[in-house]
Amino acid sequence: MQENSVASELINFLNASPTAFHAVEEAKRRLRNAGYEQVTERQDWDLEAGKRYFFTRNHSTIVAFAIGNKFEAGNGFYIVGAHTDSPCLKLKPVSKFFGNGWTGQVTKGGYLKVGVQTYGSGLWHTWFDRDLTVAGRVIVKEEKDGSVSYSHRLVRIEEPILRVPTIAIHLDRNVNSDGFKVNTETQLLPVLATSIKTELNKAVAERGPANSEEIQVDGKKSDVGMINSKHHSLVLEMIANQIGCKVDDICDFELQVCDTQSSVIAGAAKEFIFSGRLDNLCSSFCSLKALIDATSTESDLKDESGVRMVALFDHEEVGSDSAQGAGSPVMLDALSRITSSFDSDSKGRAITSAGLMGLTLGGTKTGDAWSEGLLPKAIQMSYLVSADMAHALHPNYMDKHEDNHQPKLHGGLVIKHNANQRYATNAVTSFLFREIATKHNLPTQDFVVRNDMVCGSTIGPILASGVGIRTVDVGAPQLSMHSIREMCAVDDVKHSYEHFKAFFQEFSDLDAKITVDM
Repeated sequence: MQENSVASELINFLNASPTAFHAVEEAKRRLRNAGYEQVTERQDWDLEAGKRYFFTRNHSTIVAFAIGNKFEAGNGFYIVGAHTDSPCLKLKPVSKFFGNGWTGQVTKGGYLKVGVQTYGSGLWHTWFDRDLTVAGRVIVKEEKDGSVSYSHRLVRIEEPILRVPTIAIHLDRNVNSDGFKVNTETQLLPVLATSIKTELNKAVAERGPANSEEIQVDGKKSDVGMINSKHHSLVLEMIANQIGCKVDDICDFELQVCDTQSSVIAGAAKEFIFSGRLDNLCSSFCSLKALIDATSTESDLKDESGVRMVALFDHEEVGSDSAQGAGSPVMLDALSRITSSFDSDSKGRAITSAGLMGLTLGGTKTGDAWSEGLLPKAIQMSYLVSADMAHALHPNYMDKHEDNHQPKLHGGLVIKHNANQRYATNAVTSFLFREIATKHNLPTQDFVVRNDMVCGSTIGPILASGVGIRTVDVGAPQLSMHSIREMCAVDDVKHSYEHFKAFFQEFSDLDAKITVDM
């Protein structure tokens, strides 16, 4: 069945993507295999109609686009936006936990613990009693022929090496009546090991002296590298072995704690997907696959007058305010550079991000594309599908949903509405998205939050207000959002993929039939 085929591909994507860095790497692999060419923001772009490209920023955000054969500067962009990050625990800059202050002792109570920060709004109680590991990126020093360079490497320790144990009910008798309350600073520390002196001393002896500062290991002085003064030797040794370098060549890293349990198709009827990071790698995968499949042959772009694009951003879970988040100029930069590449008068000079955000020189917007009206015109002809997972009706908490807006698993993509603009959907944008579904017999659902509950938000309002692009907020329904282990329906993966693919293939024709600001 097709839905199982798409769902199986999603499972592979999820299992290859424990972090945003890995998700971008997997997206790059799929795009390259489909014939997409990588460009870099640090160089000029030489783009051609009918060709397909992508670029990354920070290796945690990726933008892919296919330019229609009939594209001209000033034409629109048809975009699906999602995000690559999920709530998690991230290692602190100094993760070697010393208990209460810098005591010089690497253990507390005989345990080696790892200091972590909470990232996003996770359901942190779900991280207890899980088989955990670490993954992320490492900056490595490399020496060759007398010269030194630094590379960015991805790392993932496959085996479970960490655990956050719960306290026994015998020591917390009221936990079931009072609730499980977690102090995220003191009680959410993963345990790495016990202080077995011989193994620790062996690790130090095998490394030998390096650029060092003096610290105490079990009461004895030891010369270890600066990186060793910040992180447990066991962690560093495992990372070095995984990427094939010396511990002292590790300059820095960004690591997060990950669940080791694989994503699976599950349920008695094999109708569910059980996985971490469905919010929002499910949307990321479905949009990416839809773009690739909607641009796989020359004929797919033959009559296209616009640009089909997928933008997968980092840092949505913490507000999007970063150089690679949706609050940055990354999308504006992409639209500007593509438009300018096809503007014969601009000679490839793209409008600056500052100009787009409203800075003026002598009362006039900076940048050729802007001054000639091509980019503002392109933006007004463009349309964004902000794709982020939605809250399915929970069978045990049905009162949490408003009676007339109860999205269900298997029910198709959910169109999200909020009168206070926590979602960017309006009547025009929802109609356009729903019309595509109607034509292809795809189900859709509607969601508004109860008036007595706080509404979440997405990248939709950020991009709608920052870029001025028409936007609809949608998402596949799921349960257990922000848990370490979430669930959604196999059918909705298929619905999402088919809806996004139809959007890419048909939006330009549909949009030409609706009139609003005339």
